[in-house]
Amino acid sequence: MTDLTLGALYGVVTLIVMCSGMPIAFALGVVAITFMFFFMPSSSLDTVTQNVYEEMASITLLSIPLFILKGAAIGKSPAGKDLYSAIHTWLHKIPGGLGIANVFACALFAAMAGSSPATCSAIGSAGIPEMRKRGYSPGFAAGIIAAGGTLGILLPPSITMILYAVAAEQSLGRLFLAGIGPGILLVVLFAGYAVFRARKEYAIAKAVYEAGGDKSPYLETEHFTLREKVEMLPRVLPFIVLLIGVMVALYGGYATPSETAGLGAMLALVLIAVVYNVWRPKDLSPILASTIKESTMLLLIIGMSLLYSYVMSYLHISQSAAQWVVDMHLSRWVLLTVILLMVVVFGFFLPPVSIILMTAPIILPPLREAGFDLIWFGIVMTVVMEMGLIHPPVGLNIFVIKNIAPDIPLKDVIWGVMPFLGLMFVAVVLLCLFPSIATGLPDMMMGAK
Repeated sequence: MTDLTLGALYGVVTLIVMCSGMPIAFALGVVAITFMFFFMPSSSLDTVTQNVYEEMASITLLSIPLFILKGAAIGKSPAGKDLYSAIHTWLHKIPGGLGIANVFACALFAAMAGSSPATCSAIGSAGIPEMRKRGYSPGFAAGIIAAGGTLGILLPPSITMILYAVAAEQSLGRLFLAGIGPGILLVVLFAGYAVFRARKEYAIAKAVYEAGGDKSPYLETEHFTLREKVEMLPRVLPFIVLLIGVMVALYGGYATPSETAGLGAMLALVLIAVVYNVWRPKDLSPILASTIKESTMLLLIIGMSLLYSYVMSYLHISQSAAQWVVDMHLSRWVLLTVILLMVVVFGFFLPPVSIILMTAPIILPPLREAGFDLIWFGIVMTVVMEMGLIHPPVGLNIFVIKNIAPDIPLKDVIWGVMPFLGLMFVAVVLLCLFPSIATGLPDMMMGAK
C-alpha cells in the first residue's frame, strides 16, 4: 500500500470514527491502535502505554493542570462578576460602554484563566443579563461575550500556546509575549465595533420612542459618583496584582513556565480566600473537582493525539503529506492561505488542542521550508482557531452562551458572532501585513531570533 493510499485511509477512518459520536480522545486512540495492529509490528502494541508516557513526559505540559486550577479558582468565585461591575462603572458614559466593559473584562479574565469557555461563562453569566436589561439586543450581547471569550486562547497564559510550543518545539516565553500585541489588537477591534453597534441600536431605539413607541432601557442614563467609582477599584486591583505577579515571575527569569503556573494557582487560591472568603473544604471542592475533570479530559485528548501523531509519523503519513505540499511549489503566501483554510475547516469540528497536535507534523515542515517564523505562525493559527470557537456548526463558545442564556435563540447567537468573525479575519490580514504586531515584543524583550 502506497503512502498516499495509507494516508487517505487513515484520514477517512478518522472521520468515520469521529462522526460516530465517540469522544475525541477515544476516537483518536481507537484509530491509532487499529492502524498499529494492522500496519505496524505486533510488538508495537506492547509499547502503547510507554509511547504515550514518553510523549507526555514534558515539563511544559505539567503547567496545564496548574493553569486550569488558577482559572477554576477565579471562575468558580464571584471574581468575574466583580471585575465586570468595576469596569462598567468606569466606562458607562462611553457609547457602548457596557459592551466595551465586557470586552475588557473578558481580556483581563482570559489573561488569568487561560481558557476560552471559562472566560465566556464567567463574564457572560454577569454581562449578558446586564446588557439585555439595558436594552442591548440579545444577538449583540451574546456575540460580544462569545467573541471576547476567545481571547482565552490568545492572551497568556494560554493552554493552546503551551501545546503549540511543545508540538513546534518553540520557546513558550516567546509565544506568550507574541500573543500580547494581537490580543490587544482584537480587544481594540471588538471595542470599536461595540461603539459602532451601540450607536446604531441607540439611534433605532430613539427613533422608535420619538415615533410614539415604548421607551427602551437603552435611552436611560446611569450616574456613578466619583466615590462610587473609587470604591470599585479594589475589586480590580487584586486581579491586576495577580496578573503582574505571574508575568514578572515568568519574564523576569524568576520561574519557569511550569513554576509560574504553580505560582499563579497558589496566588489565585490565596486571592479568593482573602477577598471572597473561599477557603473551607466545601467551598474549594467545586474548584478542585472542576480542575480534575477538565485536566483529565484535556490530558487524555493530548495523550491520544500524540499517539495518533506518532502512528502517522511511523507510517510516514505526515512526512509524505508534508513533502507532497512542498512538491506543489506553491508561493509562500498561497501555501499559508491553504493551510489556514484547512485549519478553519478543522475548527468547525475539532477543538484547538486536537487541531494543533494532529496537524503540526504535516503543516510545520512546509512552513519552515517556506521561511515563515513559527512563533508568528503560532499566533496567526491561534487567531484562526479562535474563529473556530465561535463559528457554526460546532463553535464551543456558541454552546457555552446557549447554556448560560438559554432564552436567546441559537439563530440570534450565531448572527451575533458573525461580525466578530469578520474582525478576526481583519486581524489575521493585519498580522500578515505587519508581522511585528506579534514578533515585535518578544524580539524586544528576548532578542531577535
